[in-house]
Amino acid sequence: MKTWNTFRWAASLALAVTTLPVRTRGADAEDAEAKRPNLLFFLTDDLGWSDTTLYGTTRFYETPNIERLAKRGIRFTQAYAHPMCTPSRASIMTGLWPARLGLTEAAGHVDRVDLCAVPKAAGAPWQKAACPWGGSRLDTKYPTLAKSLKAAGYATGHFGKWHLGREPYDPLHNGFDVDVPHTYGPAQPGCYYAPWKWPEGVKYDTGRPGEFVDDRMADEAIRFMKAHRAEPFYCNFWMFSPHGGPQGKPGLVEKYTRKLDTLPADYPQRNPDTASLIEEMDRVVGRMADALDEMGIADRTLIVFTSDNGGWSWPSGRLKNVAMTSNAPLRSGKSALYEGGVRIPLVFVWPGHIPSGAQGNAIFSSVDFYPTLLTALNVAPPPGSTLDGLNELPALLGKGPVADRTLCFFPHYDRDLDAPGASVRQGDWKLIRRFFGNLDHTKDQSDAYELYNLHDDIGETHNMAAVRPAKVRELDAALTRYLHDTGAVLPVKNSGYDFEAPEPGQEHR
Repeated sequence: MKTWNTFRWAASLALAVTTLPVRTRGADAEDAEAKRPNLLFFLTDDLGWSDTTLYGTTRFYETPNIERLAKRGIRFTQAYAHPMCTPSRASIMTGLWPARLGLTEAAGHVDRVDLCAVPKAAGAPWQKAACPWGGSRLDTKYPTLAKSLKAAGYATGHFGKWHLGREPYDPLHNGFDVDVPHTYGPAQPGCYYAPWKWPEGVKYDTGRPGEFVDDRMADEAIRFMKAHRAEPFYCNFWMFSPHGGPQGKPGLVEKYTRKLDTLPADYPQRNPDTASLIEEMDRVVGRMADALDEMGIADRTLIVFTSDNGGWSWPSGRLKNVAMTSNAPLRSGKSALYEGGVRIPLVFVWPGHIPSGAQGNAIFSSVDFYPTLLTALNVAPPPGSTLDGLNELPALLGKGPVADRTLCFFPHYDRDLDAPGASVRQGDWKLIRRFFGNLDHTKDQSDAYELYNLHDDIGETHNMAAVRPAKVRELDAALTRYLHDTGAVLPVKNSGYDFEAPEPGQEHR
């Protein structure tokens, strides 16, 4: 009997194959390739679900250009990624769950080279679980989205952050013709405004004084799109902003500092640096959209706008006591399995295909981009492909939802000191399994569970695991199948656990 996860990728592959015509050679085929839509894929860094004006959740940030995109297409209210950037980026490129890839933490920049997860036998004394090392490189054996589109005749260019490994695991080895600035760094190059400080070995210039790094990336991307406007292109515009920035732009910071005076004193989004960077990011999105209009190719360009994980909801950067952002009404943020860590903004624009100003309430996961985009662009997946993602093109076109479930595996202790775990959302219900227990400082090392009804409790404040045991068993069985099917490298019980040992930097509880 097939498990759900096996069925998911098998069904996705069948959908993609059956909706695509067989390609033939000759003039007709070449003409069809030239008429294929372009793809412009915006991926922002650490932009939370509540960090744009798409969902009515912010009175502080201003994102008119992202709103403009949404009015041209469809905004999804229930889109999901992994809570960390490297895993999400890998799933977008491959259509595979991070659990299957072994890429489960933000490790694409580290020195160690691991193409899969590595088990760890012991943990720190305060940890109930011994967590694996997540893989640090995207193995070039995978037929990435860029490789598939390049094979179909697309010009392929990557601009901005990568974070899936330095050479030979960089974009140029994963299907892209162009990679600018060819950096493996995990974030902005030291600062957002030039002079930039690139990681060792990166040879890109340091910029004009005061130049915003994503403006420069837009210059490069627009040059690429203009050069290839007569043929189909895939422009991968993976922005550096607004990731935990060290500073905002003078003038904009003052603007948002004044704006705080118009909001309640307890309003959760209060960081003028973040607000400044979000406005700058939004402006660059507008520049890119305007460039498509000016080139006369907007009508034949499919645009994706999304983020790699939830917003950074703890203090960082210049303001040491002010959180970078708040994902309220969602709980927590980046690196957490709660909704604030995994629910992301998502917009698709495709003139003449996707209805304007639409709202999609279907569940959409980052693994779904690969099969959905291949189908939309009329490109067959490589023979024998294995996909975890589903072809969600019907949901984009307003024909109803395809998926009813999303899953996540994060076998690490996060910055908010949540225990390692896995989660499944099915319909309105969401279950989180904490491997070998939570952080309650007891001797108990059995798995702990949290169950939430997101329809009634989007903030995940009422754990219903104790009163809905049948639902816990049902969803936990789905989690077990998912972890088995993906070959996930699981945490093991930490034999050296000491329940009296305090966490680093924490008071004994």
